[in-house]
Formats: sequence, C-alpha cells, structure tokens
Amino acid sequence: MRRFGFVLLLVLASCTPTPASPPATGAASRQSAAEADATLASLRRVDDLPLYEMTYTGDYDASAPGPQPTAATPFGCSLFAAFGDPDRPVFGRNFDWDPNPALVLRADPPDGYASISLVDLRYLGLSAADDPRGDRRLLDAPLLPFDGLNERGLAVGMAADEGAFATPDPAKPTVGSVRILRLVLDQAATVDEAIAVFARHNIDFVGGPPLHYLLADASGASALVEFTAGRQQVERGTGRWQALTNVPLIGVGEQERRHDTRYRVLADTLGRSGGTVPEADALGLLRAVAQPHTRWSVTYDLGAGRLRVVTAQRWQTVHSFRLAVS
Repeated sequence: MRRFGFVLLLVLASCTPTPASPPATGAASRQSAAEADATLASLRRVDDLPLYEMTYTGDYDASAPGPQPTAATPFGCSLFAAFGDPDRPVFGRNFDWDPNPALVLRADPPDGYASISLVDLRYLGLSAADDPRGDRRLLDAPLLPFDGLNERGLAVGMAADEGAFATPDPAKPTVGSVRILRLVLDQAATVDEAIAVFARHNIDFVGGPPLHYLLADASGASALVEFTAGRQQVERGTGRWQALTNVPLIGVGEQERRHDTRYRVLADTLGRSGGTVPEADALGLLRAVAQPHTRWSVTYDLGAGRLRVVTAQRWQTVHSFRLAVS
C-alpha cells in the first residue's frame, strides 16, 4: 500500500510546471502567411485576468519542437467527470497556479478533430503585462492545452502526481506531458481511443512534475491514466462519476483516497447526487474545492459543447463559449 503525505501534497502537488525558456516563436505552424495573420487578428481580450480568446486558422505540427515546461513552485488542481444525467454529461476543472494570462483557443486541424482548450500563456513566454496582439508566439498555442474538449465530446485534463514516473519504451515516440493532451484532442473521439493515444507514446516528465490525467466522453465513459512503477496504468470509471486531484488513485482504496480534502469534497458531493450536477451547480462544486491561487475554473458540457469559464474566482462573472459537437 502506498503511503501519502497528504498535507505536503496539497502544498507541493502541481497541475503544471513553470514556463520553459526560450519562448515559442511559431515553430509548430504549418500556416500560410494569410492563415497566420487571420489567427493573430482573431485574438480578443475577454477579461482582465487577462483572459483572451483566439481561433487558430490552418494547420500545425503537433509533434514539432516547442515549449517544454519545467518545474519550480507547484500547487494543486481539481477535476471531475459526472454522468448522473445522461443527457448532460459534464467535465469540470480548477487550474490552480501562478497569476498568468490565459487563452481560450479554438483549433480545427485538417487532419484532426476541432477542439476548444485553455492555455496558460506564460508557457509561450507572455506575461500579464505584455500586449499579445500580433505576437507570433501565439502560433504555438495549440501545443499546450491544459484542458480541453473536442467536437466528438471528448474532454481531457491533468493534475500533478508527485510520485509518478514513466520508463520510456525505445519503440515508441516520446511527447511532452502537456503535448499529449493535444494529440488526444486531435485524434481521439472516445475514452478508449484516448487511452490508445497514450499507449502509443512515451510521456516525458523531465523538467516538470509528473502528471496524471482524467478523460471523459459524451457517452458517459471516463478513465484515469497514471504512471506507477514506470508503467502506464488505467482505471476506467465504473459508476456515475470520477474525480482527480493531486494524489495517486489507482490501486488505492476509496477511504484512503478521501484523506485528501479536495478529493473528499468532490467524492462526497458527487456520491450524494448520484453524479448528477446541474449546469448551475457545476461551477459551485469547483468553487467548493478552489484554492486562493485558482486561476480558472471551467465546466465542459460534453453533449452540447458548452463551456463556462470563471477566472480568478470571480464567480459572479461567467464567460460562455460554444463548440459544435457531433
């Protein structure tokens, strides 16, 4: 049985590492000059986090060299998938980190699924003080989705799992621990297909905290992906909900999982409701597990493609976005 330093994990566990250097410069772009200009011209400021929205026009190389996060001061994140109402499956996520600018990114690659995702712009070298208008570093934004939803109703997000590590298989290509989310959003229509994307790749945790992942799709399927003893492990959801914070879960009993405060709040709430989370209550559940450094809280309606985003715990202001799902 694994031992957990839960108090320490709540302070030290992270959903993402600090930005890499040097910043991105559009190395992943496969756009024409006109497509790049259209992408940058679509940027609009949504609020003063600052939160931006941008539509990526054209193609990109999801395997191109790009920004690779590195670790410094970790914090924590909380995620859940709830399927009690089969007509409204929902995926929720708090991103708890430093006060960085964020981007709601729309992408529709010619050889992949359309998606909408959230990106921490500090990892592209942009600070809250920068004016990003016309900045070509934004053209690498598709490489760094921290959570997202694609047109088939598949959602993915991640959080740190401090004790995990991944042993590489020389027969597989290696991708970064955040980049794998882009491959999943582009290539997978279901949880099963997303698990297969993970299985085809080595995940590179070098320089950053190791991560684990929550997957969910519009059919009501969900799964955790973790790395134990160097190997990928999967726990498929068997009930009406799954939750994830910053403690390892696979092979750990439910009572021991609940030693983690945020996991316990999610599990107790979702258990009482049978996994039913009305749209009006989903952000409330994220509010219940928010921390002082929660940068964004987002709920994804997997069936309807609706996103609701709150930044910096300003719960009275909800930004709504929509992705056409099929």
